[in-house]
Amino acid sequence: MKNRFLTVLLSVSVILLASSIKVSAQFGNKSDWKERMQSEKIAFLTMEIGLTPDEAQKFWPIYNQVSEELDKAMHETFASYMELEKALNENKADKEISKCLDRYLDALEKQNEIRDDSVEKYRKILTDKKVAKIFVAEEKFRRQHIRRLHSRPGENK
Repeated sequence: MKNRFLTVLLSVSVILLASSIKVSAQFGNKSDWKERMQSEKIAFLTMEIGLTPDEAQKFWPIYNQVSEELDKAMHETFASYMELEKALNENKADKEISKCLDRYLDALEKQNEIRDDSVEKYRKILTDKKVAKIFVAEEKFRRQHIRRLHSRPGENK
């Protein structure tokens, strides 16, 4: 009974948080968009995955750590991509392009390693079904925000 109450309380809190974020996103200042996006993502993923309060308490620190690692790896991937593109545009020697290509491929591999490791970490606290829901929910969230950006004519142009 207590778990059911906590689950309902968490669900209501998440819904209220998501609603308030949406309102503040419409009227708020654009400089805190990253914080709003992060709050909205937490609410969205919690609901989509169906985390219990106990699972959420264990999940979010791990998820946040993995997200930081992935962000860093994605920045490295982007930087190595830009370096590769620049080397190609400047018609560098094959040896230099080969080094750039290797750095780019290493950066991509690092991202995949982080994702693989994250699955093992998540499996220690969640069922495989909920672990799978993480990836589906992240993609849904990403697509939802892309659609939202495209549906605002005049903004972001």
